[in-house]
Amino acid sequence: MLTTPAELAHALANPALVIVDCRFALADPAAGRKAYDAAHLPKAHFADLEQDLSGPLIKGVTGRHPLPSTGSLDALFSRWGLTQASSVVIYDDNGGAMAARLWWLLRWAGLRHIALLDGGFKAWQTAGLPTTQDLPTAATPTDFQGDYPADALISAEDLQTQLNQCCLIDARAEPRFRGEVEPIDPVAGHIPGARCVPYEQNLNAAGCFLPNADLRQRFTFLQDARNPVAYCGSGVTACHNLFAIHLCGLPLPRLYAGSWSEWITDTSRPIAVGPN
Repeated sequence: MLTTPAELAHALANPALVIVDCRFALADPAAGRKAYDAAHLPKAHFADLEQDLSGPLIKGVTGRHPLPSTGSLDALFSRWGLTQASSVVIYDDNGGAMAARLWWLLRWAGLRHIALLDGGFKAWQTAGLPTTQDLPTAATPTDFQGDYPADALISAEDLQTQLNQCCLIDARAEPRFRGEVEPIDPVAGHIPGARCVPYEQNLNAAGCFLPNADLRQRFTFLQDARNPVAYCGSGVTACHNLFAIHLCGLPLPRLYAGSWSEWITDTSRPIAVGPN
């Protein structure tokens, strides 16, 4: 699930390897593409969070980054030349916060040979490995058809009716969880009963994932949890927690893809503030 810069550099000659650059900045949606155009890993395709890895935003109905349709994902993965047997390496420049979204989408589609570049683009540069401005050779399109199991997800409606039976994991920072600040969404707070497990704490100071034993300690409460569900602000960094949970060998929770930004579109849904 993780690869180092040295391992990836050694594998670059593999014609079956697909690399995807997922750099993106919420404050500047064009920044990821600009960074890619300036320099990226050899062979890397570019995936934009909002254009490629999210569906259409419907104000007042969806969250900020709704899931793409399965048809649009099949088309995207076909353009990259993917099959269910493909090996894919994904990276960003934010500790995997954006790359984990694509990891989850690929896994939802049925792929299993997917790795994140540990430390991302910075680690690659620090290792002195080559970058390029050249676009990758166009892949031979495939007729990709993903699996997309429905039980990997939970809807807002089902979550609301099952709220007391779910173990909710909120990936946002603690001040946002407690409702003390809200820099993005119009309502502050969290879904009642949720536990705050900030995704940034899955990483060390260098932006690499913690050892599996440390990650397992972070998520030890899941060993006895019923109906675990991961969410965040818009369904993106929740995937970082899902990646970390799977990395350390624990069963994968469901994703509430709409997350907080969808939850608050319906005023009948309860909210909570404070540490609990």
